[in-house]
Order: sequence, then structure tokens, then C-alpha cells
Amino acid sequence: MEYSEHIKTANVENVVLTRPFHAPIKGTLCVTAHHLLLSGRDGDSSAQLLLLLRNIDAIEKSVENLVGYSGLFSRSSGPGERTSGSSGTITIKCKDLCVLQLDIPGMEECLNIASSIEALSSLERVTEMYPFFHRPHSLSLQGRWGLSSPEEDFARIQPLTDRWRLSQVNGDYSVCPSYPPALIVPRQIDDETLAKAAKFRQGGRFPVLCFYHRKNGKVIMRSSQPLTGANRKRCKEDELLLQAVIEGSELGYVIDTRGAQLAQQARVTGGGFESKSNYISWKRLHRNLERGKVLQESLVKLAEACSDQSHSMDRWLSKLENSKWLSHVNAALATAGLLAECVEREGCSVLVHGSDGTDTTLLLTTLAQLILEPRCRTLPGFLALLEREWVQAGHPFQQRCARSAYSHARLRQEAPTFLLLLDCVWQLGLQFPLAMEFGEPLLLQLARDAYASDFGSFLCNSDRERCDLGVKENTHCLFRFLSSPRERGRLANPLYQPTELAIWPSVQPQSLQLWRGLFFRWTQGAQYLEEAREEIRNLVTQSRGRGCGRSVVPMETEGSVPSSRVVDC
Repeated sequence: MEYSEHIKTANVENVVLTRPFHAPIKGTLCVTAHHLLLSGRDGDSSAQLLLLLRNIDAIEKSVENLVGYSGLFSRSSGPGERTSGSSGTITIKCKDLCVLQLDIPGMEECLNIASSIEALSSLERVTEMYPFFHRPHSLSLQGRWGLSSPEEDFARIQPLTDRWRLSQVNGDYSVCPSYPPALIVPRQIDDETLAKAAKFRQGGRFPVLCFYHRKNGKVIMRSSQPLTGANRKRCKEDELLLQAVIEGSELGYVIDTRGAQLAQQARVTGGGFESKSNYISWKRLHRNLERGKVLQESLVKLAEACSDQSHSMDRWLSKLENSKWLSHVNAALATAGLLAECVEREGCSVLVHGSDGTDTTLLLTTLAQLILEPRCRTLPGFLALLEREWVQAGHPFQQRCARSAYSHARLRQEAPTFLLLLDCVWQLGLQFPLAMEFGEPLLLQLARDAYASDFGSFLCNSDRERCDLGVKENTHCLFRFLSSPRERGRLANPLYQPTELAIWPSVQPQSLQLWRGLFFRWTQGAQYLEEAREEIRNLVTQSRGRGCGRSVVPMETEGSVPSSRVVDC
């Protein structure tokens, strides 16, 4: 179907736009295949709207006549006078939590614009989306698409150990549709064994290496749940695979992101967990991390609470608590700290999985690597980490980020797991302001692009789908764009001081804060945050020019996971 078939009215004159931080403006509204544009009457380029339609989560329309509408711009009618003729209002609620209002003269025009927006913002065919048409002059489709690859990851650990190898068992995606073609696995396990082990895991996601700890040689593996079922089925190949991860009498940990009761219930539908009798050297730990509908509803409640500025203090605190968002942040950071502690302090290898292994599993493995690995705390290292642990590892972005907090559509497979990750990373940056090379602007951009982007990195649900649809050949890579010198200067943390130490987050309630930069981004006062960041950047630059430096040293606090303090030199 042509885009023009969705556009019932392409242009409307004398439309009034009301948006955060700007005075209302009047101009010409234009609906295109991928954008909503409004050109200001005075021709001033600053008085324009350019909104990616994919960013629209919900719209509300009213075709009642507006009161005081023309009084904003006409001397002949003052505020409070009703305009002549029919008119309508469209309220646009965006996936990045911004809310806009369009006052449109003419009832028919209003309804046509609303219908066009609803149709074009809900296109499901990936190749119809804007990244396939985005062609900035500063970027080229030639050359490498991403920042990392399994081959490069293997090349980094190959000089350190000979216990691992790079397998092409999934070269045609037949063993596991959601895994990349190349995977790092124990050297002594052949591809035939891997293929049989994959049949014993949900979706074929057999255990693969995602992190090698340079200090002690221990590893973090990830997978999906074993398909033991009610009959307690076992798989010799899967048991051999996990035994090959650890040596001799070593102990390994399995961190299951489901509670023990949920794991037991999964056996009824064919899932399950690793039994103690068949995986003798592995100790199972259950940590219940919410996912799916529960997590999505938590975001909806939080967005609702943050958007209403009329709440009393008691009402606001009650709504914040009822959303349980900070409880999810706490649980994710606490469990990631446990995972990192098993590797760093206990000296044990760990396997992480939930049910599918595409959501909370990736959340934990990413946070644990940020805690343990200094390279992942650099800007390019963090972007490569996200590409490896989320894009290549098969997080279903197309399903999880189809809708955000304002949608009226019935929830299907939406869940803000990636947004929860970014919030946890922001908490780490808050507690360790010197430890990470990137700052809040990068996290905010990633949060926006996960739901609606000019780039193709978050399209589709797996590497196989991106390959089938030609995403890498026909769209630009977000991670390469953000790692360019120009963008790095904008996104860098001016306080950054590299440290080889692990950064252990505090998970005490007093240590966690609501991410104001995201959830209050469009409220009064938020417009000054960017000015404050720029001023801090200038002050730090001047201070460093005078030879002042800083360093990070560890500090233990009673009743919490180790934190850090800043010491002036």
C-alpha cells in the first residue's frame, strides 16, 4: 500500500501548536509518510515542529469548538470568545513522554489528520519505516555497520585462554533463530553436541559465553530455560556443555531470574530448571525479576504520576510507590551485584537465564559487565556492550518497544526492559559520577531511539530478521553514529576519570532516585538541565586546564553493597 493512501488530508493552514517549553505557534501543518511538520507563520526556522510519526504512542481528538483559540493571534477576538465554524483539537502523546496539542480549524480536517497519524504511526512492515529512507549527507551506507562482532570478542580473550572457541554452528540460524551466526563456546564441546543441547533449551538458546573475567578467568554465560517439563527430562549434551565451563571440582552458579515458585510452575508447560542431581557442580539461585505486562504497567503508572503536576505530596509519593518502578530498579541492581560478586569475589563462573533468556537475562549480564569491566564504561565500550548483549543477542525490540506508556492499545508483548536497563545505568552514573565516560544525554537518546529512531539498530527482533530484511545494507547504524567524534563530544561525561576498580552499586532505598531527566523531562524547570550540563562542562574544562584532577577510591558502607567516594587531588 502507498503511503498516500493513508494521508486523507496532507496540509492544513492556521494550525496552533502547543508544546512544552515553547509559546503556542500558528502555522501550516503537513503530514508526510514518516513525519508531522509544522511551519511557523513568520518563516522562522526555530518555530517549527518535526515529529517522527513512529514516536507517537497515542492520540486523543475532540471536535468541539475551541474557546479562546483565535484570541491568541487575532485582535478582533479576545481570550474567552468562541471561534466561528467547526474546529478540533488533537492531543499527541509521544513514546518519549512528550505531550503536544494541535488546534485545527475544521472538524473534517481534524478527523482526517487524526486518522492519518494513527495509520502512519502504526506501520508494522519494517521496510516501510523511516530508517530505510533516512539518508543524511554526513553518513554513508558503505563500510562496516556495527561496532562489535563475536569474532572480535573472541579475539580479545584468545590470548588469555585456550579453553574457548568460536563456533559457526548457527551460521544459517537453524540451531537458534534469535542468536547470531557465530558464538563463543567451550573448546571441548563440538558443534554436534551444541546442536543437541540447543534442542533442550527454550528457543534453542543454549549456554554461550558473554563475559570473560581477565582477573581470574571466570565467565558469565547466558541461555534460556531448560525444557525439563513435568517428567524431569534431562539432556546429556547440555550437562556436558555446562560441565565444560568449570574445571574439576569448581562450583558454578545458575542465577534464575524467576522466583522458585514460577520456575516450578514452568515445568507444567514444558519448561523448568537445572536439577541438583544432574548438574552436580552448579548451585541454583532464584531471584524474581518482573517482566512483561507487570513491567509495562509499572511504566504506565509512573508516567501517569509524573505527568500530573497537581498532586499533593502525599498523593505523589503514594502514586510513585504504587508504580513500583524503583522497586524494579532496586531488584535489577541487587541481582546484578550478586552476579558480579559471584564472579569477582567468589571466583565462580555463572550461568544466567529466565524463561526465554531475551529480557531480564540480558539486563543482568549487561549490568554485571558494567560493574566489573572498565572497558564497558567507556562510551564506545558501552555502545558495543549494548550491541552485543541486546541487539546481537536477540532482545525483541520490535515487540517490546511497539508501544510506550500512553498507548490505549491492548498490551501484547510490550515491556520496557531496555528502558529499565538505562535507568539502572543512570543510577550507576549517579553513584559513581567519575567512573563512566558517557553521561545522561547518551542514555536519553538511547531511550528515545529504542522506541522511534532514524537509525536501524533497534529494528526487528533478532539478527536473523535484520539479515532477511536487509537492515544492515539499507539503514544507518545508531551505535556508529553515536561513537563519531562529533557526537562523542556532546555525549561525553566531563567528570570522567578511568578506574580499573569494580564499581559496586548501593541498593539501599536512600541510594536510588527517580530518573528526573527522563520522567520529568517535559515538565517545568527541565529545560534548564541542558544549560546546567554545559556550564558544568565549561567549569570542568577550565579546572583541568589549571591542573586539578580527581580519582576514585573504594569505600565500604555498613549495610550496603560497596560504593565509592570522590577524593580531590
